[in-house]
Amino acid sequence: MTSWNPQRPTGPGHLYLALADALAEDIESGALQPGERLPTHRALARALAVNIGTITRAYAEARARGLIDGEVGRGSFVRHAAARPAPAATEGPAPDRRLDLSVNSPAGGPDREACAAALREIAGRPDLSSCFDAYVPAGLERHRAAGVRWLTRAGVEADTDRVLITGGAQHAMAVGFAALGGPGDGVLTEALTYPGLKSLAGLLRLRLHGVELDAQGIVPEALEQAARRTRARFLYLVPNLHNPTGAILAEERRRAVAEIARRHDLVIVEDDSHGFLLPKPANPAPIATFAPERTLFIASLSKPLCAGLRIAYLLAPRPAGEWMPRLVAASSAIAWMGAPLMAELATQWIEDGTAARVSAAKRTEITARRRLADSLLAAPGRALGTPSAETSATLWLELDEPWRASEFVARCRARGVGVSAPDVFAVQRSHAPHAVRLCIGTPRTRDDLREALTIVAQVLRAGPAPVSVV
Repeated sequence: MTSWNPQRPTGPGHLYLALADALAEDIESGALQPGERLPTHRALARALAVNIGTITRAYAEARARGLIDGEVGRGSFVRHAAARPAPAATEGPAPDRRLDLSVNSPAGGPDREACAAALREIAGRPDLSSCFDAYVPAGLERHRAAGVRWLTRAGVEADTDRVLITGGAQHAMAVGFAALGGPGDGVLTEALTYPGLKSLAGLLRLRLHGVELDAQGIVPEALEQAARRTRARFLYLVPNLHNPTGAILAEERRRAVAEIARRHDLVIVEDDSHGFLLPKPANPAPIATFAPERTLFIASLSKPLCAGLRIAYLLAPRPAGEWMPRLVAASSAIAWMGAPLMAELATQWIEDGTAARVSAAKRTEITARRRLADSLLAAPGRALGTPSAETSATLWLELDEPWRASEFVARCRARGVGVSAPDVFAVQRSHAPHAVRLCIGTPRTRDDLREALTIVAQVLRAGPAPVSVV
């Protein structure tokens, strides 16, 4: 492993971008040679005294620029020059925030007055002190009751003794894996998966195994084979509007997944962070409906309401007495408990109908934005080829030959638009197709989205640079 140890950047701007720039400079100067293995996320974070998430984002940015390759279990390596995009393709400005399609944070949410009104009402409550004085690891009873209401909207049967208040979906995932597994345990997941899972796997020393997926989601036959071969402990899935492809897992497959998990004693972690975008009641029943005795169901409020509302509801399997003590203990060890004052705000918005109205408005907006994307990106004479459903906030754009994803990402970035490379999501490098993820819900307005997608369409139709093809 290389001893690469850059100076911690001190200038303005995001630290992870500065670290990616430092990595690019050292590769260009020859200080880092092709094929060299980079320090682990943990080792570099410790050396620079930064959060491990900063290193994860820096390495992801370097992969998006085509500078390095990475694979869970093997590490990150400097790419050979022939495999990197042409230098001219990487020049140009970083994406303007309003044209950044790489971050999945659907626009909209409670406006300033709605936020102020909710906070005023909370401030006037006689029992407000309970949000400051009490230490209730699982969450206050009224907050868990609001969680039951939100979970019921997602289609699962819930009761308060199985609800744990957490500081967002990532916290909930960490609680589940830490409480019910240990170092070396295997986690089965889609071959393309949520990057936060990859970060957690590295932190908790879990072994990720990518399972084949198609336009309808994870393939049950491949899951059966992987479960038999790996003897994994967990199965992590995003069945509703899968991240990054936007696919919806059909109910028939959900039933099959539940039976496979039962046969192989898998603990299912079902992430429903995007489920609010599906029209009710036509969306398929959650996997938790078919395997309630082994499914941890996660419903976050960050995407349905606003990114800063770091509250998620973790629903434990049945019976509660068998699972909740371990989950509560893990939550306490990681973060003591979900922040009660933030949970109070979430409760207020669930009870007064704000949460339902905002999530419905976001669903309507995403549908309109998807139609806009189709009109701008579809090739003449044929529809846009993507598994992403009509209400998906992410668009999985498959690239025709001779495009390579790394060059496409770099070309878009040079024009001021950020898009996500496939290796950010790939569990193994061999699973990274030539495709990119576009977060169509993130730009503040449809005009901003139109501008960003127009640039993406221009890059797409111009084709890759000839030297890149050679």
